[in-house]
Amino acid sequence: MGNIIDEAKAKIRNRNLRLVLPEGDDPRVQCAAEILRRENLACPVLKSAGPSQEAIDLVLRRRDKMNAATAARLLNKPLFAAGAMVATGAADAMLAGVANSTARVIEAAMMTIGLSPGINTPSSFFLMQWPDKKLVFADCAVNIQPNADQLADIAISAAASAAKILGDDPRVAMLSFSTKGSGVHADAEKVRAALATARLRAPHLMIDGELQGDAALSMVVAALKVKEQSDVAGKANVLVFPDLDAGNIAYKLTQYLAGAQAIGPILQGFAKPVSDLSRGASVEDIVNTAVLLLSTV
Repeated sequence: MGNIIDEAKAKIRNRNLRLVLPEGDDPRVQCAAEILRRENLACPVLKSAGPSQEAIDLVLRRRDKMNAATAARLLNKPLFAAGAMVATGAADAMLAGVANSTARVIEAAMMTIGLSPGINTPSSFFLMQWPDKKLVFADCAVNIQPNADQLADIAISAAASAAKILGDDPRVAMLSFSTKGSGVHADAEKVRAALATARLRAPHLMIDGELQGDAALSMVVAALKVKEQSDVAGKANVLVFPDLDAGNIAYKLTQYLAGAQAIGPILQGFAKPVSDLSRGASVEDIVNTAVLLLSTV
């Protein structure tokens, strides 16, 4: 099984994809941009373009109570200008977060790029990678306590993300402390409701729940715990966590105890590629996230 970052680099090399990095004053961003440029992985844009009339009109469509002067002032802010570049086709993707909070990055992306059709909840995923295994974990960075409808959004978005990067059909497990009704609690019921909504909205998606982690990943355990036929139990490659507590704790434990390489968080659910970065991101983190993000273009 190949390394996804190496595969993504091969996919994007020499395509001249334009990546806007609105925090271009940060030395880490400058160094990452030089690596991306030197390796012919992207055409980095460190300074966003000023507000064009097309960008102003776009913001006004998204905020009908905003006037043109206010929109122009907003688009002079780097995050919003970068989002407008992606929305209007002046850039292929946007990457930020080393100097701004996740909330600020999402706010700018929501006001400019917007969400994919049918999706009402922005979310995130991590790529968790070992030499012989790759998994998508969602949501580990954005939604603290999603309700059932939001959890369905996260599952559908995570499946779309996985389809672009894993090189395999997504098999989505909706995780819980309970497997198929073994536990009785409102938290497990939320996962069951989210599964029903996701199946209704995406009937061709391979998705199942509620599943405990072992029933999602182990064929032996799945055979014991899941009595009906399932395309997911025991062979999931997308794990959707019921809340941010579970997702964030799980990815960090998997990274530090199971030796997984964790790449992300990558934002998902948006109409065009955009992602967040940790404010503690290293140059390598920025490059890897940029590569994975651009591979979805």
